[in-house]
Amino acid sequence: MDKSDNEIYREAYSDKGFWQKLAQYGKQAGTKVVYAALLLYYVLQEPDVPKWAKMTVLGALGYLILPVDLFPDLLPVVGYTDDFASLIAALITVAMYINGSIREKARGKMRDWFGDAAENDMIEVEAKILK
Repeated sequence: MDKSDNEIYREAYSDKGFWQKLAQYGKQAGTKVVYAALLLYYVLQEPDVPKWAKMTVLGALGYLILPVDLFPDLLPVVGYTDDFASLIAALITVAMYINGSIREKARGKMRDWFGDAAENDMIEVEAKILK
């Protein structure tokens, strides 16, 4: 039996791969992509989030980790466009589980890495998912 794309992406996810991807390509991917990924990562860590929501998160984060996708990540400008779309779709799907604690953890990590320069991008991402 062939695996679905989502199963392949879920299997591609690992904590180590996630943090390596952000460390290596975070600046290239941009603050919106990084913030969206961090929100999903922290949703995944919550014990009360149901399995279906975690599977959605794993698929999106696995898609981010895999270097070969619709627009290969190494392409300038468009390389992370598809990744960002996947992350936003997952965030919209699991938005009901994104609480203040999750947002603060993600925002804290963003401040550590990017300082205040990412504030507007974080607000923009939140506006897309917390309507």
